[in-house]
Amino acid sequence: MMKAKTADDFFVNAVQYGEELGALREIALSTGLVETVKWGHPVYTFDGKNIVGLGGFKSYFGLWFFQGALLKDPAKRLVNAQEGVTTAQRQMRFSSAGEIDRGLIVSYIEEAVANERAGNKIKPRSKPLVVPSELQAALDSDSSLASAFDGLGLTKKRDYCEYIEVAKRAETRQQRLEKIIPMIREGRGMNDRYR
Repeated sequence: MMKAKTADDFFVNAVQYGEELGALREIALSTGLVETVKWGHPVYTFDGKNIVGLGGFKSYFGLWFFQGALLKDPAKRLVNAQEGVTTAQRQMRFSSAGEIDRGLIVSYIEEAVANERAGNKIKPRSKPLVVPSELQAALDSDSSLASAFDGLGLTKKRDYCEYIEVAKRAETRQQRLEKIIPMIREGRGMNDRYR
Protein backbone atom coordinates (compact mmCIF):
# COMPACT_ATOMS: atom_id res chain seq x y z
CA MET A 1 0.00 0.00 0.00
CA MET A 2 1.36 3.41 -0.92
CA LYS A 3 1.67 6.11 1.73
CA ALA A 4 -1.55 8.06 1.94
CA LYS A 5 -1.51 11.85 1.80
CA THR A 6 -4.99 12.19 3.33
CA ALA A 7 -7.01 10.03 5.69
CA ASP A 8 -9.64 9.50 3.00
CA ASP A 9 -6.92 8.20 0.64
CA PHE A 10 -5.82 5.76 3.34
CA PHE A 11 -9.32 4.36 3.83
CA VAL A 12 -10.15 4.19 0.11
CA ASN A 13 -6.97 2.19 -0.49
CA ALA A 14 -7.26 -0.06 2.58
CA VAL A 15 -7.95 -3.33 0.77
CA GLN A 16 -7.42 -5.58 3.76
CA TYR A 17 -9.40 -4.70 6.91
CA GLY A 18 -10.97 -1.66 5.23
CA GLU A 19 -14.32 -1.98 7.00
CA GLU A 20 -12.69 -2.71 10.35
CA LEU A 21 -10.33 0.25 10.05
CA GLY A 22 -13.32 2.43 9.19
CA ALA A 23 -14.95 1.33 12.45
CA LEU A 24 -11.81 2.29 14.40
CA ARG A 25 -11.76 5.63 12.60
CA GLU A 26 -15.33 6.34 13.63
CA ILE A 27 -14.53 5.50 17.26
CA ALA A 28 -11.45 7.76 17.30
CA LEU A 29 -13.36 10.65 15.73
CA SER A 30 -16.24 10.22 18.19
CA THR A 31 -13.86 11.17 21.03
CA GLY A 32 -13.24 14.63 19.59
CA LEU A 33 -9.69 13.98 18.41
CA VAL A 34 -8.46 15.66 15.25
CA GLU A 35 -7.66 13.38 12.31
CA THR A 36 -4.43 13.87 10.40
CA VAL A 37 -2.01 11.68 8.44
CA LYS A 38 1.52 10.97 9.58
CA TRP A 39 3.86 8.32 8.20
CA GLY A 40 1.11 7.45 5.68
CA HIS A 41 -1.38 6.42 8.39
CA PRO A 42 -4.27 8.16 10.12
CA VAL A 43 -3.21 9.69 13.43
CA TYR A 44 -5.58 11.29 15.92
CA THR A 45 -4.35 14.27 17.91
CA PHE A 46 -5.33 16.40 20.88
CA ASP A 47 -3.97 19.97 20.94
CA GLY A 48 -1.57 18.96 18.17
CA LYS A 49 -0.13 16.04 20.16
CA ASN A 50 -0.29 12.49 18.83
CA ILE A 51 -2.67 10.32 20.87
CA VAL A 52 -3.51 7.29 18.73
CA GLY A 53 -2.89 6.03 15.22
CA LEU A 54 -4.34 3.15 13.26
CA GLY A 55 -3.27 0.76 10.56
CA GLY A 56 -3.69 -2.62 8.98
CA PHE A 57 -1.01 -5.23 8.62
CA LYS A 58 -0.82 -8.75 7.17
CA SER A 59 -2.20 -10.65 10.13
CA TYR A 60 -3.90 -7.94 12.18
CA PHE A 61 -5.21 -4.38 12.26
CA GLY A 62 -5.18 -2.08 15.20
CA LEU A 63 -4.48 1.06 17.10
CA TRP A 64 -1.22 2.32 18.48
CA PHE A 65 -1.14 4.63 21.45
CA PHE A 66 1.83 6.95 21.33
CA GLN A 67 2.10 7.08 25.14
CA GLY A 68 0.49 3.68 25.66
CA ALA A 69 2.92 2.55 28.35
CA LEU A 70 1.28 5.13 30.64
CA LEU A 71 -2.17 3.57 30.22
CA LYS A 72 -3.45 1.34 33.03
CA ASP A 73 -4.56 -1.35 30.53
CA PRO A 74 -7.10 -3.14 32.77
CA ALA A 75 -8.11 -5.44 29.89
CA LYS A 76 -4.48 -6.38 29.20
CA ARG A 77 -4.91 -5.57 25.48
CA LEU A 78 -1.80 -3.49 24.88
CA VAL A 79 1.41 -4.96 23.49
CA ASN A 80 4.85 -3.53 22.84
CA ALA A 81 5.41 -4.27 19.16
CA GLN A 82 9.15 -3.71 19.34
CA GLU A 83 10.34 -4.92 22.71
CA GLY A 84 13.58 -3.23 23.63
CA VAL A 85 13.12 -0.59 20.92
CA THR A 86 9.96 1.33 21.78
CA THR A 87 9.54 2.67 25.27
CA ALA A 88 6.26 4.57 25.21
CA GLN A 89 4.22 3.22 22.29
CA ARG A 90 1.80 0.32 22.70
CA GLN A 91 -0.52 -1.42 20.22
CA MET A 92 -4.03 -2.77 20.58
CA ARG A 93 -4.36 -5.51 17.95
CA PHE A 94 -7.43 -7.12 16.39
CA SER A 95 -7.90 -9.96 13.94
CA SER A 96 -11.63 -9.48 13.31
CA ALA A 97 -14.35 -6.86 13.62
CA GLY A 98 -15.95 -8.88 16.42
CA GLU A 99 -12.99 -8.09 18.70
CA ILE A 100 -13.59 -4.33 18.52
CA ASP A 101 -14.94 -3.15 21.88
CA ARG A 102 -16.06 0.45 21.40
CA GLY A 103 -16.40 1.21 25.12
CA LEU A 104 -12.96 -0.17 25.91
CA ILE A 105 -11.28 1.74 23.08
CA VAL A 106 -13.00 4.99 24.08
CA SER A 107 -11.90 4.53 27.70
CA TYR A 108 -8.26 4.00 26.60
CA ILE A 109 -8.41 7.08 24.34
CA GLU A 110 -9.93 9.17 27.14
CA GLU A 111 -7.18 8.06 29.52
CA ALA A 112 -4.54 8.88 26.89
CA VAL A 113 -6.02 12.38 26.46
CA ALA A 114 -6.12 12.86 30.24
CA ASN A 115 -2.44 11.90 30.42
CA GLU A 116 -1.66 14.42 27.67
CA ARG A 117 -3.59 17.16 29.49
CA ALA A 118 -1.66 16.37 32.68
CA GLY A 119 1.65 16.52 30.82
CA ASN A 120 2.45 12.87 31.53
CA LYS A 121 4.98 11.67 28.97
CA ILE A 122 7.64 9.05 28.55
CA LYS A 123 10.58 10.75 26.92
CA PRO A 124 12.78 8.76 24.56
CA ARG A 125 16.07 7.61 26.00
CA SER A 126 18.91 9.37 24.31
CA LYS A 127 22.09 7.52 23.58
CA PRO A 128 25.36 9.34 24.11
CA LEU A 129 26.88 10.79 20.96
CA VAL A 130 29.84 8.69 19.82
CA VAL A 131 32.04 10.62 17.42
CA PRO A 132 34.01 8.38 15.01
CA SER A 133 37.78 8.65 15.39
CA GLU A 134 38.23 10.16 11.91
CA LEU A 135 35.79 12.97 12.62
CA GLN A 136 37.17 13.50 16.12
CA ALA A 137 40.70 13.86 14.71
CA ALA A 138 39.46 16.48 12.22
CA LEU A 139 37.65 18.37 15.00
CA ASP A 140 40.72 18.26 17.24
CA SER A 141 42.97 19.66 14.51
CA ASP A 142 40.63 22.45 13.33
CA SER A 143 39.05 24.70 15.96
CA SER A 144 36.74 26.45 13.46
CA LEU A 145 35.39 23.07 12.33
CA ALA A 146 34.97 22.02 15.97
CA SER A 147 33.09 25.24 16.68
CA ALA A 148 30.80 24.70 13.68
CA PHE A 149 30.16 21.09 14.76
CA ASP A 150 29.40 22.20 18.33
CA GLY A 151 26.84 24.67 16.93
CA LEU A 152 24.86 21.90 15.25
CA GLY A 153 21.83 20.30 16.87
CA LEU A 154 22.15 16.80 18.29
CA THR A 155 20.25 15.19 15.40
CA LYS A 156 22.57 16.74 12.81
CA LYS A 157 25.60 15.63 14.81
CA ARG A 158 24.24 12.08 15.07
CA ASP A 159 23.54 11.98 11.32
CA TYR A 160 27.12 12.98 10.50
CA CYS A 161 28.60 10.52 12.98
CA GLU A 162 26.45 7.67 11.70
CA TYR A 163 27.28 8.52 8.08
CA ILE A 164 30.95 7.93 8.78
CA GLU A 165 30.49 5.10 11.27
CA VAL A 166 28.52 2.81 8.95
CA ALA A 167 31.22 2.84 6.28
CA LYS A 168 33.27 -0.37 6.46
CA ARG A 169 36.43 0.62 4.62
CA ALA A 170 38.88 3.27 5.86
CA GLU A 171 38.96 4.84 2.37
CA THR A 172 35.18 5.24 2.34
CA ARG A 173 35.21 6.73 5.84
CA GLN A 174 37.83 9.26 4.72
CA GLN A 175 35.87 10.14 1.56
CA ARG A 176 32.75 10.68 3.61
CA LEU A 177 34.62 12.86 6.08
CA GLU A 178 35.90 15.05 3.25
CA LYS A 179 32.36 15.33 1.86
CA ILE A 180 30.76 16.44 5.14
CA ILE A 181 33.37 18.96 6.33
CA PRO A 182 32.06 21.78 4.08
CA MET A 183 28.49 20.94 5.10
CA ILE A 184 29.40 21.14 8.79
CA ARG A 185 31.12 24.50 8.24
CA GLU A 186 27.91 25.82 6.62
CA GLY A 187 25.78 24.57 9.53
CA ARG A 188 23.81 22.24 7.28
CA GLY A 189 22.57 18.81 8.22
CA MET A 190 23.00 15.63 6.20
CA ASN A 191 19.28 15.54 5.43
CA ASP A 192 18.44 19.24 5.16
CA ARG A 193 17.71 18.94 1.44
CA TYR A 194 14.83 16.55 2.24
CA ARG A 195 13.12 18.86 4.69
